[in-house]
Amino acid sequence: MFTGLIREVAKVESFNSGKLKVASKHKAKVGDSIAINGVCLTVTETFNGGFYLNVASETRSIIDDSKFQGKVHLEPAMQMGDRFEGHIVQGHIDTVGEVIKIDNHGNGVDFYIKVPPEQIKYIVPKGSITIDGVSLTVNEVYEDSFRLTIIPHTLENTLIKNYKKGTKVNIETDMFARYIEHILAKKESSKKGLNWSDIDAISMSY
Repeated sequence: MFTGLIREVAKVESFNSGKLKVASKHKAKVGDSIAINGVCLTVTETFNGGFYLNVASETRSIIDDSKFQGKVHLEPAMQMGDRFEGHIVQGHIDTVGEVIKIDNHGNGVDFYIKVPPEQIKYIVPKGSITIDGVSLTVNEVYEDSFRLTIIPHTLENTLIKNYKKGTKVNIETDMFARYIEHILAKKESSKKGLNWSDIDAISMSY
């Protein structure tokens, strides 16, 4: 589990055949879970100044490979006893969005991001969303896009400051919105009320 608070801007040194090599100050261990641009990956090997991670074919089928090039957001998985900020992030990318408009209004910058229409139901005004691993708050939701306002501190400390019109971004929608939609869909299809065993089974599917 992650929080969406970026620990470091690291650098991808290579990405070949599902093997990702990352240069980082973070001292990782084999088996660690680390989110790279919001994607939860497992450390398979370490070296002086970085580590390797494995990227499954299913993950590659969802994300844009360009998100594993150049500088990337890095967040290690939460440890027991860590201070919890941001919001609950799983590191499971739902879709890839595209920046379609940027509006700088002095004390913040509005980013308008387009997503497939079927993902809009999981994006809630004033709710949480993860963009390339960064925990953010949604301001407005439209038919196939949404608006975020990024404050100067976040711009200064993340790669969002480099986004332009057309930039692709990894998106993880709110976990609770997905749970609720799944539960309601199961309830509708079953023609009966859910019991606790049903809810446990649904929860385990995530």
